[in-house]
Amino acid sequence: MENNKQHLFSSFPENVAYVKERLGVDESFDLIHLDLEYAGKRMALFVIDGFAKDDILHLLMKFLAKIEPEDLEPDPLSKLLKTYIPYIEIDQEDDLNKASDLVLGGPAVLLVEGMDKVIIIDARTYPVRSPAEPDLERVVRGSRDGYVETIVFNTSLTRRRVRDRSLRMEYMQIGRRSKTDICVCYIADIADTERVDKLKETLKTIDTDGLPMAEKTVEEYISGRYWNPYPTIRYTERPDTAAAHLYEGHILIIIDGSPSVMITPATYWHHLQHAEEYRQKPLVGAYLRMVRFIAVIASIFILPLYYLLSVNPDLLPKGMEFIGPNEMGTIPLLLQFLLAEAGIDMLRMAAIHTPSSLATALGLVAAIMIGQVSVEVGWFSNEVVLYLAVAAIGSYATPSYELSLANRLVRIFLLLTTAAFGVIGYVAGITLWILYITKMKTFNIAYFWPFLPFSYRAFRDILIRSPIPLKNRRPTFLNPQDPDR
Repeated sequence: MENNKQHLFSSFPENVAYVKERLGVDESFDLIHLDLEYAGKRMALFVIDGFAKDDILHLLMKFLAKIEPEDLEPDPLSKLLKTYIPYIEIDQEDDLNKASDLVLGGPAVLLVEGMDKVIIIDARTYPVRSPAEPDLERVVRGSRDGYVETIVFNTSLTRRRVRDRSLRMEYMQIGRRSKTDICVCYIADIADTERVDKLKETLKTIDTDGLPMAEKTVEEYISGRYWNPYPTIRYTERPDTAAAHLYEGHILIIIDGSPSVMITPATYWHHLQHAEEYRQKPLVGAYLRMVRFIAVIASIFILPLYYLLSVNPDLLPKGMEFIGPNEMGTIPLLLQFLLAEAGIDMLRMAAIHTPSSLATALGLVAAIMIGQVSVEVGWFSNEVVLYLAVAAIGSYATPSYELSLANRLVRIFLLLTTAAFGVIGYVAGITLWILYITKMKTFNIAYFWPFLPFSYRAFRDILIRSPIPLKNRRPTFLNPQDPDR
């Protein structure tokens, strides 16, 4: 990263020429340079077309046009900042390099003849969509606003729900070339200060050209274990969900250009929670959570178990002999499962790239032409389609999209170990999976907490969805400064 500092030159034309060359004003049509003269002083305004609020800058120029030379005496910089540029977000900078970089982010830079500092006017705006309910986190009742791609909007949506004087929004930039805006958000009176400092230091050490994938690029730097499919960071596009985690002691990372806010740290069980469970009565929410857990467990284990019982019918207890395909089909059972798994992923990718007006047609093609015809011609058996549909429903019932993809890979792994070694492979595969996931850590915290290491109260709250008045303590694994609510 560039750490060199360039102080202003004594010559005004030299300052203007330096900024023009550094920004490449003559080579980019959207970089605007205005030569101005107010109060007998030459001035130069640098701004990017599309980021500037034209009405605000036009109003400020009207104020500047009314200034007389004697009005700026004896301290022109102080007079401009405190009197004649009436704007909220205004600052000064003595580094031409930093001032030039700020222009690329949206603020306007004003150079004034005879001054040893540059005036920064943060009158910028971004193209933005209006807040809308996130597609992946819909609820029957509740707020319909969601995060957008603009960091200032997202911090405002968060502050609207957390009006705590100790809420901190710490700003930094990442990327040698992109200089992407990052916000580390936490409640200072609750969050573990040591964990906050460590996370900020980790973010500062990220050395890359830019963040083309925003939060996903940052995740690969701060989470480690690049080939581990399980997510150690939870994502949300709901401000109410983010606020709930702030009150528990979590730390948020808000990245400009992405509507997904990162929640750290996040255990395995955090990825199984959904806002809908807390929008209903406790008993209903507990029921919904149990159904969700059953669906997730089924998405992992039902296909390998069905394959095991199909090829080893002697393992079936009395009265359950109906389990297993009546006709094996022309393709081996294992290959049927693998082809069907790949087919579901193909349909998912096709649905993403299909225009919404054709989505219904794609569903009909998948259901009739692929599903029904493949059974009739003998490629797949009816039972394979049935159990694969159950596993697919369990995957889609998983609140975290990243966790559902990881569970899908585990399901394929268990299928292969079961096909290769039978009962031993099925049991050994599950054992290896449990050992692997229990050894994982998210920011030096056990990923499977509170199941391993076991904490009765925390595990009860996760498993049952306890009533909110009874959850009188924050999660202990976060080491909150104020453990009692």
